[in-house]
Amino acid sequence: MSTSVDLNADMGESFGPWKMGQDAEILQVISSANIACGFHASDPDVMASTMALAVANGTGIGAHPGFPDLQGFGRRRMHLSHASLGNLVRYQLGAAQTMAKAAGGAVRHLKLHGALANMCAEDMDMALACYKGALDVDPDIIIMVLAGTAQQKAVEELGCLWAGEIFADRAYNADATLVDRSLPGAVIHEPDYAAKRIVSMVQAEAILAEDGSEIPTAIDTICLHGDGPTALAIARAVRAELSAAGIDIKPFTGRRSC
Repeated sequence: MSTSVDLNADMGESFGPWKMGQDAEILQVISSANIACGFHASDPDVMASTMALAVANGTGIGAHPGFPDLQGFGRRRMHLSHASLGNLVRYQLGAAQTMAKAAGGAVRHLKLHGALANMCAEDMDMALACYKGALDVDPDIIIMVLAGTAQQKAVEELGCLWAGEIFADRAYNADATLVDRSLPGAVIHEPDYAAKRIVSMVQAEAILAEDGSEIPTAIDTICLHGDGPTALAIARAVRAELSAAGIDIKPFTGRRSC
């Protein structure tokens, strides 16, 4: 069993006067921040302020690219060519790198957002197109992947640095993909349940699916979503439960094999 794990959250997803999430509070709990790059959410001012907050908190910075879908928050599936997918990721990663540098930080990892991530969890060739785009920009970037899915197979084939991610507030299918948000029970809102479930997964070194199956996998980081009414309570409960179980919170360093 691992004695340490990283905690990450998606953030910087506000837009203009519209506020999304509890970024300032969540940043005090996590060790890695996945910051939106302007396509599914965010704008230049939000990116700048979120990068500055991450730097001030000593939090690892990640680019969080998604589909160009502000209205749908990047959760609607789109079908693009592999060439376009690569450019989509290159463009957003470049923006994140520039904004992080201006804030006195640097982008060390990348995590795909929403429908783009879910589609790449099912389609290895699509994941390869996205990850090759990122590696073209920074060959040393750590790719955060949905553990046990086609995303993981893609980074293993590429031989790049990667980190396996599981979710504190999402239910799992038996193939390690996430239960569709439209289905009952797909999103977990109870802090105590989420915290105990995550500790069980870290201790078992496996994803615990809704059908009772266990999927052994690399668990380097745990996602704590920053939006939703119970997000902050879940984040704090997960961190406290991990600490009580003797599991330290530390930024991931990346791996090249399972």
